[in-house]
Amino acid sequence: MTKSLLDGADLKLGLFSANCSSGMAVTKIEERWKATWDDNLRLARLADDVGLDFMLPIARWIGYGGETNFHEGVLDPVALAAGLLAETERIFVFATIHTAFNHPLVSAKAMATVDQIGKGRAGLNIVAGWNKPEYDAMGVDLPQDHDDRYAFAQEWWEIVRRLWTEFGRYDIDGRFWQLKGAESMPKPYDGLLPILNAGSSTQGRDFAARNSNVVFTVVGGPDDGAGVVQTVQANARENYGREVGVFTPSYCVCRPTKAEAEEFHRWYADEHADWDAVDNLMRLQGMYAQSFSEEMLAMFRGRFAGGHGVCPLIGSPDDVAAEIKRFWDAGFGGMTLSFVDYVGELEYFAQEVLPRLEALGVRQPR
Repeated sequence: MTKSLLDGADLKLGLFSANCSSGMAVTKIEERWKATWDDNLRLARLADDVGLDFMLPIARWIGYGGETNFHEGVLDPVALAAGLLAETERIFVFATIHTAFNHPLVSAKAMATVDQIGKGRAGLNIVAGWNKPEYDAMGVDLPQDHDDRYAFAQEWWEIVRRLWTEFGRYDIDGRFWQLKGAESMPKPYDGLLPILNAGSSTQGRDFAARNSNVVFTVVGGPDDGAGVVQTVQANARENYGREVGVFTPSYCVCRPTKAEAEEFHRWYADEHADWDAVDNLMRLQGMYAQSFSEEMLAMFRGRFAGGHGVCPLIGSPDDVAAEIKRFWDAGFGGMTLSFVDYVGELEYFAQEVLPRLEALGVRQPR
């Protein structure tokens, strides 16, 4: 099963942040995504039926403030992955785990169990951490040195990987973790889970190139993204002897005409944006994540309202399919999608855009 997600045969498409209230849209409209269990179950079954490849929920513990307290309600990604994998047949579901808040022995067993439920369709998204208010809520200090966060994450992942692959009982004596008599059963269903890591900083992309199957990174668009893909893949190949795929997030507004799509985008992401939450999110990204330069943050304020700062896909089905093809031509192996109404808009996307992507040679029929 893992091979199908990582085979590089065509562009893989997934859904991002559907476990979060409002999804990726920092908006005040009443129709914003509620992200209940029933919402996510209905979405997962639809995504499975129409042939999407994966779902990528994120981990979040407190909201971003503003009138809506953006991301106030977030379903736990590990529990969610277990539930969705039990109710679907083909789609992969990643679980996002913050290394700072989760013991590697507990996480190894939890994710092996999730993978058993999905019969090899679980994935792990490793997060080194950046959001200081969440560290404060946990009573944990955020290391000010960006390198230290990734050193901690590196050791965490090496422990998890050992627990997934080595049998028996053994001690682990590391810089951050000292485990005595550790063992972990069951193992994952069919070898290591696909590993995804999101990073847009130099350290984040390097960690992903060293450890991940999929490097998940924010870019300005397909033009600058082509250089990012080349750099990340060259780093993985030359420094770590590895081949990696590069995925990027997007948010989608697709309507029968470009004018209709732009009007809807203006309505929810400008006229009814939760600008206080947008500014809180941008402030935190700029202060802690180191994923965006100050120039990018200023330029992409509208993108933060529309879709958390990621690339927009706005237009008719022809427009959206053509833009996705540009990402494929730039070397990306996959993209995530988010919508204001994930279920209703995915139905339209599947009906109108997926056949166009197949005709363009970007996607193979599922």
